[in-house]
Amino acid sequence: MILDYPSTRVSREIAKKYGYDEFIIRRWLRFFGEETIEIVKAFEKGLPKYIRVNTIKIEEEELLQRLEARGFKLRETEVRFCYEVVEEKYSIGATPEYLMGYYYVMDKSSCVPPLALDPKPGEVVADFGASPGGKTTFMAMLMKNRGVIFAIEPQKERLQALIDNVNRMGAMNVAILNMDARDFPKLGIKVDKVLLDAPCTGEGIVFKDKTRKTDRGKKDIIFCSNLQRQLIISAYDSLKLGGVLVYSTCSMTPEENEFVIDHLLSKRDAELLDIEFGDKALQITDRDLSKARRFYPHKHRCAGFFVAKIKRL
Repeated sequence: MILDYPSTRVSREIAKKYGYDEFIIRRWLRFFGEETIEIVKAFEKGLPKYIRVNTIKIEEEELLQRLEARGFKLRETEVRFCYEVVEEKYSIGATPEYLMGYYYVMDKSSCVPPLALDPKPGEVVADFGASPGGKTTFMAMLMKNRGVIFAIEPQKERLQALIDNVNRMGAMNVAILNMDARDFPKLGIKVDKVLLDAPCTGEGIVFKDKTRKTDRGKKDIIFCSNLQRQLIISAYDSLKLGGVLVYSTCSMTPEENEFVIDHLLSKRDAELLDIEFGDKALQITDRDLSKARRFYPHKHRCAGFFVAKIKRL
C-alpha cells in the first residue's frame, strides 16, 4: 500500500518552485507538516561533509592535528568518531591520510547504524548491503579487528569498491560474499548481529543527487518496500536467539521505514530497542514505533535517514 493524498495549492507551489514531483511534496506535507519547507530548503542549501576517524590506524587527536596542519578545519559532532569538515583547503578525499585509510568520508547519518548495532570484539556479524564499505569498516574498527564480519554484496560491479576500502582501512576481519543477502539464511550460519542498510529510493539524499526530486515514484517505492521486507525477514532469521538487528535507509518514505519494521514485528517475535540519537519515528501504524529514529537535514544537518534497532527474542 502506498500512501497518497490530494494535491493542494501549497504542495503545487513548493513542487514547482524547487523542481520536485508534486507527489513527493504533498506526502511530505502530510508526514512532516510545516517542517516540509525547512527540509526542502536544507536540501537546496546543501549539507556539510563529514569524516569518520579510523582508529585501527590512527588516534583521533593525531589525525585532527595532521589535517589541521594541512589547512582543514574540523568540528566534533554528537556522533562518536564523526567530524564535520568546516573548511577545506582542497578536497578532503585527496590527502595522504585519506589514501592511507586514516579516515573515511561518510555522512554523519551513516555513522549511526554501526554505533547503534555496537558490535563487540569476537562477535560474528553480517552486513547485508556492504558496498562501498563505510559501515563495514566502521564495524571492523569497533570490533578491533576481532571476530568476523560477513560483508554481503550482490552486485559484482560494486565488489571492487568494497574490496578496495576494506584493504585501505585495514579491516582484517571481513569476509566478502558476492550473494543475495536474502539467501544468507540458507548457509545455516547464525550471527550475533546484523546490519541491514537497505536498498531504497534515496529520498533523503536529494542534496547529493537532484534527480531524486523527480525520478522516484510509486513503482519504485513499492519495489523497494517489497525487497526491504524480504531482506529484514532474512536478516532476523539469521540471528542467534538474543541477537540484534539494525535496519536503516536514506529514504524519507514510511513505506520503506516504519511499515517495514511493523511488518517484521507482525511476523516475528521481536522487540524494538531504543536508539540514542535522532527524532522519534512517525506514529503512522497501530504499533508504537517511537523507539526507532529519524534524522532530518534541517535538524541534524545530515541526510534524511531512518534507523531501527531490533532484538530477537
